[in-house]
Amino acid sequence: MSLLTLDMPDRAPVAGRVPEQDRERGGALMAPLLKIWRRRVLFATIFVAILGLAVAILIRTPAQYVATGSVIVAEPEPGASNASMAWIQKLGDPADLESQILVIRSPRMMRLAAESGLAEAVMAECRETVTRGHPDRITEKKNAVCAKLGSDRDALVAYLQKRYMVGSAGRSRVIAIGYKSPLPEVAQTMTNALINAFLEDQRNAQASSRKAATDWLFTEIKQLDASIRDDEARIQAFRRRKGLVKGATGPISAERLTGISQQLAAAEAAKADAAARLKEIEADRRRGSDSAPAVLASRAVGDLKQQISGVSAQLANQSTLLGPNHPTVRALQTEQASLRARIDRELANVADGLRKTYEASNTLARSLRAQMDSAKSEAAAAMDDEASIEGMVRNAEIKRARYADLVKRASELETERRILTGSTRLVSLAEVPQEAFSPKPVPFLAGAVVLATVLAAGVALLRDLADRRVRTPAQLVAGTGAPVFAQLPCLDGGGLMGRLSDRRRELPLAEALQRAKADPGMRNVLRTLHAHLFLAGGDGSRTVLVTSGKPREGKSFTTFAIAGLSAASGRRVLVIECDLRRPNFEASLGLGRSPGLAGVLRGEIDAAAAVIAKDGFDVIPAGVPTPDSTELLMNHRMANLLRWSRRYDLVLLDSPPTSLLMDACMLARHVDGVLCCTRAGRSQLSDTIETVTSLRKAGGAVLGIAMTMVKSGGQPAYEAMPLSLPHRAGAA
Repeated sequence: MSLLTLDMPDRAPVAGRVPEQDRERGGALMAPLLKIWRRRVLFATIFVAILGLAVAILIRTPAQYVATGSVIVAEPEPGASNASMAWIQKLGDPADLESQILVIRSPRMMRLAAESGLAEAVMAECRETVTRGHPDRITEKKNAVCAKLGSDRDALVAYLQKRYMVGSAGRSRVIAIGYKSPLPEVAQTMTNALINAFLEDQRNAQASSRKAATDWLFTEIKQLDASIRDDEARIQAFRRRKGLVKGATGPISAERLTGISQQLAAAEAAKADAAARLKEIEADRRRGSDSAPAVLASRAVGDLKQQISGVSAQLANQSTLLGPNHPTVRALQTEQASLRARIDRELANVADGLRKTYEASNTLARSLRAQMDSAKSEAAAAMDDEASIEGMVRNAEIKRARYADLVKRASELETERRILTGSTRLVSLAEVPQEAFSPKPVPFLAGAVVLATVLAAGVALLRDLADRRVRTPAQLVAGTGAPVFAQLPCLDGGGLMGRLSDRRRELPLAEALQRAKADPGMRNVLRTLHAHLFLAGGDGSRTVLVTSGKPREGKSFTTFAIAGLSAASGRRVLVIECDLRRPNFEASLGLGRSPGLAGVLRGEIDAAAAVIAKDGFDVIPAGVPTPDSTELLMNHRMANLLRWSRRYDLVLLDSPPTSLLMDACMLARHVDGVLCCTRAGRSQLSDTIETVTSLRKAGGAVLGIAMTMVKSGGQPAYEAMPLSLPHRAGAA
């Protein structure tokens, strides 16, 4: 493998072979993260700014409360045994649900809700909103805006439409109606007002036909009632003229005849009953018995017989125990005889009562027969008059039946109209919200963090995409076609902020060279670069031009670092400062004032007199700044100087940037090769490409490119293995 191959920092020895697919996947995931890390300062700035803005908005945003109620649509018709086909088709129809939502959000519905006296609540809410919770500090202008809501109905409707929230609850037929307000009580009031207005509107829409039918029925009932009253007045006038008095169920004469007949029948029945019971009592007394039904029906006789039974039982018991002549037994016998005497008296009384009842019933029956004969003659006379008004009564009854039917139907329709819910019914009214709906700190801040992360990452990626600064050796190889010899690490750690930031403090040249000598990583990279320079063009003396596209890209540091390393290896090295317009070797390295290269090119001194020894190698500084640097470098004295310098093993020419002067292009054709320096993370790729192209067009041979100030850890390393201790080596 050639020593001019590209140093790849991402190549490292691995224990096993990683599948190609895994490497591609890992690279695809890491590439955006690496780009964001390169723009970490921009990312952090945007992230903190957005998050701070979100926190400020969260602090200043007043709390909003949402009260929510709900209704359900497409319910079956109330009172119906089965739903109609129209209702069945509406069940589960999303179009019907969307149409109901549009109806609720319509300006007409907002006006209906506003008619329930919500102007004061809306104005109080407006004052709370415009003053951010301090209505006592409201200005006249803002108060006029809020007062307009109470007088301008269109403005009120527009205000309400922005705050009402209407939507379906998932895939159900339930519609959730909410209102957002900084005042919880206002949120509840406004939500319930819209729900009630919507339900009332639905009822009115469904009940319009029933209301029309009810109104017609009540008109008919009123007319029929007037007609019935006229007929009844005519009937009553006829009865008064004929002397006909109507009873509860018919003419008074007929009712009188019926009553006399009933009384006569009752009297005859009482007479027959009294005679039968009297006959039973007399027959029973002749047999010496008191078991006749009439006797048994007497309560007094029953009580006496019960007492006799008790006394007889005691008598039998005491006679057995005490004997028949014991005083107690004789007292019980006396009491038994007394009770039997009382029973006989009661039987006589019952018989006397039945005789009186028989006589009274017989007398009443004779009187009722006489009255019945008189009532029959009166009823016969009234029947003729009643027959004449029967038609009038029949007509009135027909009207009454119709009247009753119409009243019943009208009542049913009115009841249905009042209980009708239409296509919706109430699920729940809104309650006073106890917790604020917005802002919610945790979700708000979580969303702000996500938004800040996304925006910051997007800006960082876009900035990285638009940034064409040199980042990797692959960019340089692809753009210039020249190999990257080495990646010189940045020497200034700069602390924690210096490591996190791409902006690093630039060290003075002398301090940078001192740190380079003490940095093992830098020494390894310089050895690689030194080897590439000598192997790039064969044997013998080497004359190399070190240049860059723009200033401050590390070419002077690279020149002196290579010179010091080469001189330390025993080679004779000469460094020539060719930047005649802005020389800095004398000031940076403390070389002192001398005519330098400008004096040599003007013929004032010879080359040997301009040489100054420094750290083991020779230096020819630029001398006094001069504006005609290009003309001086083009004359024959510069070619003579380069021929004279062949006595050195390595000659390094530090030239001005190619983008500012043509000096480097003029020198490129006279040297063995050109080393281009480009600063990682700062130099534009286009500038480096342009530099290499211009040098090649001028006839120079671009040996390679050195990347300077590369972030620490980005360089490949092949460290020396430490030697084993003697006893460990012997054991091995």
